[in-house]
Parts: sequence; C-alpha cells; structure tokens
Amino acid sequence: MENTGLEQKAQIVYFGHGGGPLPILGDAGHKSMIDFMAKLPTLLRKPEAILVVSAHWEERAATLLGAQNPPMFYDYYGFPDEAYAIQYPAPGSPALAEKVSGLLQKAGVATRIDPQRGFDHGVFIPLKMIYPQADIPCIQLSLLRGLDSAAHVALGKALQELKNENLLVVGSGFSFHNLGAFSWNGNDAPDPANDAFQDWLIEACTAPMSQSEREQRLVDWEKAPYARYCHPREEHLLPLHVCLGMAGQAGRLVYDDRILGKRNVGFLW
Repeated sequence: MENTGLEQKAQIVYFGHGGGPLPILGDAGHKSMIDFMAKLPTLLRKPEAILVVSAHWEERAATLLGAQNPPMFYDYYGFPDEAYAIQYPAPGSPALAEKVSGLLQKAGVATRIDPQRGFDHGVFIPLKMIYPQADIPCIQLSLLRGLDSAAHVALGKALQELKNENLLVVGSGFSFHNLGAFSWNGNDAPDPANDAFQDWLIEACTAPMSQSEREQRLVDWEKAPYARYCHPREEHLLPLHVCLGMAGQAGRLVYDDRILGKRNVGFLW
C-alpha cells in the first residue's frame, strides 16, 4: 500500500450522516443525502481500507476499533424494529488499527485499541449507502472527551503519514446539528443563521489561504456567525477538524443541500 510517488493516495471526506437510521429507512427529509451517498463512489477511487472518525464515539484517549469482525452497535432508540436489524458486515482491520495507534503515539497522543466495540451508526449508516457490498475493511477512531478543537486538528495532523496509503478517511458528522431546530415534518423554511454558518465553513475549508490560517479558523470556530446555534454541542463538527488537520490543504465542496430541512455541507480532499 506504500506510495512511492508524490501523488496523495488517501482520500478524505467530511459529510453529514443523517438522523439516526432514517436515511436507510427511506425518510423523505434525507433524499438529497441519500442521492449524494449513492453518487459518492463515482468521485472516489475504491480504497483498500476505510478509517471513520464518528461523532458518536468519545473517549479520554484516542481509541481505535480493533475487532476483526466488528458487531453492530445500535446507538439510537425509539425507531421501528427494522432499524435494529440493519447489518453492515464489513471486516475490521486490527493491523490498520495498530498502525494508526503507532502514528498517534509517535505524535504524543494518548491512544488505545478497543477490541470489542462495534460499528456505531455514524459508520454503518453512511457506509451502507456508499459501499453496500461491505467488502472493504473498516476501523473507527474516537473523538477526544472535552471536545477541544485544537486537539482534534492535532489528531488529524498526527495521521498525515497515512496520506501515502490507499485509504478513505471519513469524517462522519453533521455541519448543522441542532436537534431542536431540525424539521422532522418536511418543512424547508429559510434559515439565515444556518446559511451564515455554512457559508463560513465553505470559506474556511475551500478559500485560498495559508493552512495555518485555515486551521486557526477551525480552532476558533465558535467565533463564526451563529456557531452555537448550529452546534449547541460540537461533537458533529469535530470530525471536520480531524479531516482538515490530516489533509493539510484546502478541500473542495462536494455537498451543499438540505437534510431534515437544514442546509448542510460536505468536503472532499
């Protein structure tokens, strides 16, 4: 998997993974997202393995999923029975988990491997739409408790050696995540505050500027317009910080549409 040339082999993407299992259940409020996930493989080279940073896993130390055959972890409640029958039997990759752990240790990041945890819905919901065959080995990396933005940029920077490998790194979050403001009944009313923050994110992630300035903008994300309206708690934004820190350059906008009545954006590096 080593790349002897100069071209970056790894692909890095950040997107919204939707409301629980609703995308798999065919919810109309997720149509644009469902269409995007079906199209995404055409924008990518098929990877040899996938590393997902999911908004739904927080640990004191950066923790990696180390199971050879990860079980399903249905980390949602109150949905129809079929939501608890969803399967995504992709293999794990203990060897990749060990490699990532080694890179984190080398960068001074406290890390451990969890050999028992399964795929949470930040993994199995989008990947079931992107690669339904479930034939690509997949591991997860947790967020860090405390949700420090600079620490998550640093987490990504610690993984930069992985850019020489044919990996897909997924930041699975949501660029708007205010549960009380989502439209659960199909109402797409204008929301200037939502738009202002999404426009700020697009500029921060794609506009010409130094990488240090780009990273500092994301570290200071709370200064963005309507930041805390869009993210009362930032766990769904921080996978973007990991992606940007790893990429080390501007991304391109690949998704800009509505999920559950609110505008969300996605980026690809």
